[in-house]
Amino acid sequence: MTSYKNLGLVNSRELFQKAMAGKYAIPAFNFNNMEQMQAIVQACVETKSPVILQVSSGARKYANQTLLRYMAQGAVEYAKELGVNVPIVLHLDHGDTFELCKSCIEYGFSSVMIDGSHLSYNDNVALTAKVVEYAHQYDVTVEGELGVLAGIEDDVVAEHHTYTEPSQVEDFMKKTGVDSLAISIGTSHGANKFKPEQCTRNADGILIPPPLRFDILKEIEQRIPGFPIVLHGSSSVPQDQVAIINKYGGAIKDAVGIPEEQLRQAAASAVCKINIDSDGRLAMTAAVREMFATKPAEFDPRKYLGPARDSLKALYKHKIENVLGSANRI
Repeated sequence: MTSYKNLGLVNSRELFQKAMAGKYAIPAFNFNNMEQMQAIVQACVETKSPVILQVSSGARKYANQTLLRYMAQGAVEYAKELGVNVPIVLHLDHGDTFELCKSCIEYGFSSVMIDGSHLSYNDNVALTAKVVEYAHQYDVTVEGELGVLAGIEDDVVAEHHTYTEPSQVEDFMKKTGVDSLAISIGTSHGANKFKPEQCTRNADGILIPPPLRFDILKEIEQRIPGFPIVLHGSSSVPQDQVAIINKYGGAIKDAVGIPEEQLRQAAASAVCKINIDSDGRLAMTAAVREMFATKPAEFDPRKYLGPARDSLKALYKHKIENVLGSANRI
């Protein structure tokens, strides 16, 4: 058993309270490798922002659970080396079993998500409560989910979207004891969040997705005032990055994300954690594709992963400063 406190990590409880009081959201950035971790830490140090390092089940398999633990510890020390003691949470994203959550806690995670949204309501409550009971023994915070986001992200696949039912949130919170709640108000996983027929086109021919259901968010806030709310699937899918990918041989079509102004509006509410993954994948892939196309003789991984890391850092600094509002919140 490795306590996250021995790794220099924090849980999300105090960060969420500060975020709700300050009307901003903590960035939750997924990582799988060293370059992503470096970009996240550099961006957060330079903007003085707290951060949640997210690891999906797929990322844990890809990078190895032991290496991830020490990478998170390294992130804490790296931030100090760069001159800022950034509060860092190590969070399991979309854990789907009690056993996975338990294992992550034992390997030093300071926060876990148990996603029982694919189950019946009663089974979701039972599974979430079981994880909460175990996690709270070690002061690990737990995120639950009500509602289903469509789209694809690693092992999470859902064809249909189901909005969160506000009438369930009070009961769910009381029966499970969760520390935060992921809700479904129109965000979606992946780069192709909406079909073209679901969108409208502006004068420039750019696809505009349907607006988020802020009415649902408002009702949930009224039912559980002061309770931390989480948004998944909140990448904006920057069209400049998509254009670079497609210019240099990619085939990403009809990629539509969540408008940043809507995310900023959400961050000023009880939404205190916003997950961003696909945007980072796009930024890194665009940089790598451009390097391969413009310098085809290059074969040193540092020469293409370095620019990919820099592109990711620039993207995350923009999100922190202009979308989430978490800059200078340490």
